Amino acid sequence: QLQLVESGGGLVQPGGSLRLSCAASGFTLDYKEIGWFRQVPGKEREGVSCISSSGKVTKYADSVKGRFTLSRDNGMYMQMDSLLPEDTAVYYCAAVRTPLVDFCTLRFNRQRYDYWGQGTQVTVSS
Repeated sequence: QLQLVESGGGLVQPGGSLRLSCAASGFTLDYKEIGWFRQVPGKEREGVSCISSSGKVTKYADSVKGRFTLSRDNGMYMQMDSLLPEDTAVYYCAAVRTPLVDFCTLRFNRQRYDYWGQGTQVTVSS
């Protein structure tokens, strides 16, 4: 079920920035474990970042560490700075409805997540 909506994607030059947001339809993302994933045609979805239900735990893929930043203080969003052509992909957010622990994982497992968005395209090109 596509109960989440990602927004903020677009076309940017290398070195540019984008801010992706994840919004829920009909419920709150408070106390949900959130994962961000991206997918390039022909490849499996890969974990980009995640944040635990409390916000205390965050994880980032090595490929984006130091460039991407998660926050849920004022909505659920992922700030992407110093973008590279290799960041070009469709980005998805997903949420776990009732996390058992204050934890998150970058490992992609579609069945782990109760809610998914439709994805937003990010293209980094000069």
